Amino acid sequence: MKNLTNPTHTRDVPRNPVVLIPARMASTRLPGKPLAEIAGLPMIVQCLRRAEAAQVGPVVIACSEAEVADAVTQAGGRAVMTDPDLPSGSDRIFAALEVFDPDGEYDAVVNLQGDLPTLDPGVVRACVRLLDDPAVDISTAICAITEESERANPNVVKAVIARVGDAQTARALYFSRATVPTGPGDHFHHIGLYAYRRDALARFVSLPASPLEIRERLEQLRALEAGMRIDAALVDTVPLGVDTPADLERARALLA
Repeated sequence: MKNLTNPTHTRDVPRNPVVLIPARMASTRLPGKPLAEIAGLPMIVQCLRRAEAAQVGPVVIACSEAEVADAVTQAGGRAVMTDPDLPSGSDRIFAALEVFDPDGEYDAVVNLQGDLPTLDPGVVRACVRLLDDPAVDISTAICAITEESERANPNVVKAVIARVGDAQTARALYFSRATVPTGPGDHFHHIGLYAYRRDALARFVSLPASPLEIRERLEQLRALEAGMRIDAALVDTVPLGVDTPADLERARALLA
């Protein structure tokens, strides 16, 4: 008789996470944003401090410009230079991981965006804890939408989840820029932070862009289309993503 056991259920709980933060200067709407000053520090250093405060593992900035690496090292952080032509942040952190840890010492990888200077470090910890379930490949975070305008805003990515009762974790079924599910009921704002098992990250970056990923312009759909499991932690706060000059001024006010 064939062994019908799901092989993912034999996985060990990750014990040695590393946090990787991709950063690049060539932002379309806010060029040079990793070095934009917020409360006396470059934004990338503010993100570094939030990641360090999470205390889940070492923090490494994956960047392709020397000036970003210099700002990080001057602040006491670690930076790894990556190819500027890499297509995405996920590719950048995987390339940096291979340089920083070629022997595979770190078994879980947090991908923390470099434009979330107001992130609550507890969100990072919540995502890492979800990898304790051996069936979970990738984890992320979501927050209930309370502002009506966000439901139809295509810049707010919504997560469709399978949630049991009032549990604070849920399985992610889909992500969209549209208002999903339709009709009355809770909607959830997706927070662009991920924790991967190392083997899941390696598989993810090896896959070609998927049809739904291209259609929705959401990279995480590639994982779902490939049958990978994403679970989400429900959290109470959405960090400010700095994408425009107006966002930058808001971040400066919040951290002043």
